[in-house]
Amino acid sequence: MSQRQTFSLEKLLANAQLPALPQSAIHLLQISQDPEAGPAEYAVPIETDPGLASQVLRFVNSSYFGFSREISSVRLGITLVGTKTIKNFVLWSAVFSLMPCPKCGPFDLRTLWQDSLRRALFAREMGKICRLAESEELFAAALLQDMAVPVLAKEAPDLYLQLLTARNEGKRRLSTIERAVCGWDHAEAAALIGRKWNLPDRFIQLIETHLIDTSEAKSSDLGATIVALSAALPPVSDAVWHEQAQFDAGYARLFREGFPEVSEVLQRVDEGFAEVAPLLKIDIPARSLVEIHQESSGLANLAEPLSQGA
Repeated sequence: MSQRQTFSLEKLLANAQLPALPQSAIHLLQISQDPEAGPAEYAVPIETDPGLASQVLRFVNSSYFGFSREISSVRLGITLVGTKTIKNFVLWSAVFSLMPCPKCGPFDLRTLWQDSLRRALFAREMGKICRLAESEELFAAALLQDMAVPVLAKEAPDLYLQLLTARNEGKRRLSTIERAVCGWDHAEAAALIGRKWNLPDRFIQLIETHLIDTSEAKSSDLGATIVALSAALPPVSDAVWHEQAQFDAGYARLFREGFPEVSEVLQRVDEGFAEVAPLLKIDIPARSLVEIHQESSGLANLAEPLSQGA
């Protein structure tokens, strides 16, 4: 697949007839633009949608938050967990429900959401470690960074069968193959979808730049660097973590005195995944991130003396 072909991204997405976001999600996004809005305002669109209200209360009462008593009020739930957390949960639930499940060779929507949740939890954890006020925005952006892939696979199944097969057979990122063949990648597509849905500008920026090399990221935009680093986590479907060295190097560049070791961060992500995944009806992967990191580090340590002796 070395020869570049002509595939118009704008035309592909124009033909996709993307469904609109639910009104409740649109209303919440509009409310989030008002810095004076609080739990009372955020509760209105949620309470007018019984299904969404039920989802939010299940989320708030999950073991992830660990409240000692059941929360039965949407407004109280928002007060306890925060408006940003609720907004991002509603946004992700809406996108999750709208994404197609195309039959396209090796594509698997189940593993895509597993990967997305891991990346989101990692981005949030890193945002907290770095004491960024936008840790919830990083969670949402990392969660939605690959949302264009199922749309593109549905609209161009023959093309994406080739792209995904080439990705699985080699050690290259899907985005590298997309750019080589099409001249664009799924990060650009996700940004276009985000603009169509009028997502906040910061979300779109983080999604659009999630494939940047963390070694080339602007030091002034730590949030974008964190979301990009989350993209280097190992896909559930891969037997080997091909980008482990790049991930460790990226974490090392972020590392400051008092930061936890990378294994501890991955442990927190694994624990968070186990708590949140059942609520979102996402299966827990067979191997944890900690296990994969240990295996990959062990293989790297074995390869080093072999290469020195060669």
